[in-house]
Amino acid sequence: MSDSRKRHEALVYHAKPKPGKIAVIPTKKYATQHDLALAYSPGVAEPCLEIEKDKNNAYKYTAKGNLVAVISNGTAVLGLGNIGPDASKPVMEGKGLLFKIFADIDVFDIEVDAADTEKFIETVKAIAPTFGGINLEDIKAPEAFEIENRLKEELDIPVMHDDQHGTAIISAAALKNAVEISKKDISKVKIVVSGAGAAAISCTRLYLKLGVKRENVVMCDSKGVIRKDRGNLTSQKAEFATDRDLDTLESAMKDADVFIGLSMPDVVTPNMLLSMAANPIVFAMANPVPEIEYDLAIATREDIIMATGRSDNPNQVNNVLGFPFIFRGALDVRATKINEEMKMAAVHALADLAKKSVPEQVNIVYDEVSLTFGKEYIIPKPFDPRLIYEIPPAIAKAAMDSGVALEPIEDWNRYREELMERSGSGNKEVRLLHNRAKSNLKKVVFAEADQIDVLKAAQRVFEEKIALPILLGRKDVIQELKEEIGFTGNVAIIDPKTDEETERRNRFGEAYWQKRQRKGRTFSEAKKLMRERNYFAAMMVNTGEADALITGYSRPYRSVVKPMLELVEKSKDVSRIAACNLMLTKQGPLFLADTTINENPSAKDLAKIAQMTGNFASMFGMKPNIAMLSFSNFGSSNAESSKKIREAVSFIHRNFPDVVIDGEIQADFALNPELLAKEFPFSKLNGKKVNVLIFPNLESANITYKLLKEVQGAESIGPVILGFDKPVHILQLGASVDEMVNMAALAAVDAQQKEKRAEKSNN
Repeated sequence: MSDSRKRHEALVYHAKPKPGKIAVIPTKKYATQHDLALAYSPGVAEPCLEIEKDKNNAYKYTAKGNLVAVISNGTAVLGLGNIGPDASKPVMEGKGLLFKIFADIDVFDIEVDAADTEKFIETVKAIAPTFGGINLEDIKAPEAFEIENRLKEELDIPVMHDDQHGTAIISAAALKNAVEISKKDISKVKIVVSGAGAAAISCTRLYLKLGVKRENVVMCDSKGVIRKDRGNLTSQKAEFATDRDLDTLESAMKDADVFIGLSMPDVVTPNMLLSMAANPIVFAMANPVPEIEYDLAIATREDIIMATGRSDNPNQVNNVLGFPFIFRGALDVRATKINEEMKMAAVHALADLAKKSVPEQVNIVYDEVSLTFGKEYIIPKPFDPRLIYEIPPAIAKAAMDSGVALEPIEDWNRYREELMERSGSGNKEVRLLHNRAKSNLKKVVFAEADQIDVLKAAQRVFEEKIALPILLGRKDVIQELKEEIGFTGNVAIIDPKTDEETERRNRFGEAYWQKRQRKGRTFSEAKKLMRERNYFAAMMVNTGEADALITGYSRPYRSVVKPMLELVEKSKDVSRIAACNLMLTKQGPLFLADTTINENPSAKDLAKIAQMTGNFASMFGMKPNIAMLSFSNFGSSNAESSKKIREAVSFIHRNFPDVVIDGEIQADFALNPELLAKEFPFSKLNGKKVNVLIFPNLESANITYKLLKEVQGAESIGPVILGFDKPVHILQLGASVDEMVNMAALAAVDAQQKEKRAEKSNN
């Protein structure tokens, strides 16, 4: 992507459709005059009076207990430096977004126009009653140290400067595990730290608490090794000054066991790595370009244990592994501070989590057969769903044990369940899907690429490295539109109607005719049909010239399904294809079927649709819990639609007893565990979170998914065709760019899965 294109896309993202990335959403009813009278005057006076009696009641009657301030003065913003408070606001909003999506913590971002330390501290203290916690962000050193220390001493709520402590906590967990894997003694390892800013100082301090000896640490800044005989050292640099006869980073690296990089790109050379001790540990955490590139480092030393700040390398040191979950645990016990005990609890919890058996969902996301503790997996992955219910309890317990928790947790099992419920954001599934697609790029045909929105989707897919697009359509139109939207990528463009595609059309037509010659097609008709892009695209997938296709943006659904049915074989044991929509709701993902294909499926069809949809859910690493929906519950009606659902459920119970499925059941009972347990304690769905909904007919399924999408704002991926042997996926007419990007990611993942199954069957 060109720099101008990146700039334009970033600006549009932050400006449209509504400026900014976060908003305030009401949590109480407000539809009637009665509601408003409770929300404001006169009803609001009652909680005000209760808080006046005891200010701790603010946690009971307001959002304070789940509200964190992300506060900056803009003096050290990312790699941008001192750009001021106004310019820092997009970053602070972004931090707020991460708090919400990873730990369900609400955030107000506060940008303070105060470079003076005292003025900044007084400002934060003055607004502190609003919040349950303070996350300081992007404040330059050395002022950041005094600001954090003073606020921790003078406020009675958790305060943490994430730039200092986030990287320290994550890298300390990685260091603990790397030292164990390399069979070194942490009290004896020699460490070289490149960088002397807030993050480097805090990292090194935490390593000392982990067991590293101060005399074994050499710290370097832009001038070289920080020595005791150098003048004008800040107190923080003086803390780690050495009297060893070393001047340069290169000399410090000789025989070192560990390199910690929080400095600049490419400051470490292969020769420096070669001079290190056996089994060196190298954390090159400059971002986006590390102190030495990952591939170069592992090519230089086979015995290296390497971590970076990048998501495309193993062992990513990512602050999102820490701050959301640390504040989550601190807020949940109303901790008065985030102390050293809590930070060390986070270190040990993260290190321990990396040693546990990894859920299949995580393996799927990162396209691994089985992630296991070792050189390439020393810290958990950012998308590990266990983080939300493993790290906060460790923080909460440390706060309780160290005496800073005002509301101790008594029922830990219930607390873990509450944490799991907080992680139900559907957008997480989109991120997981995209990351999985990126792990093994597949060629995806966009059959209507001369439509501007389709081309925009293909551009996103290409530039975000989700897949390798193949653009079908009129070449001149596509080239013109590419220039219009700034799509500069070198991608294949194919116009099936041109003379240059004659050979391929004839070859495709021959193959199609061989298949359909006894079903009314002539050879001439077959070749002519290959001029149509959907027939041509389907044959590209059939012949392996593409891995997957998406189409349907500009044409009615049924007209697009027809060539797929004629050209693409069904999977083994599939007699009828079906369609499923993955709905990303606030309660988590829901798989709905059949939403577009079968108008009135039989009991046998419904049983197969349920199995295919369950298998589709499993593709996301989820255990399917399937509800067969109806207007009746467990035999309460003898209507034909109810009876066929009972037959389908009975068939699966008899022949596939391990499948978690039940019905017929009304939707509210299926989705409300308490209601189900109370009225139907015998149901196989009791104690399970239903994530697959099978409808009695197309009408009910189609209406439901569109209502969820339009009224509830649920994001939809689909309809996804189930039952084809090849990854062909059909969009709804007029699908949005985002929907097409998500569908392309899904098509790519589908291609990955089908490729693996084929390899397995061949072996």
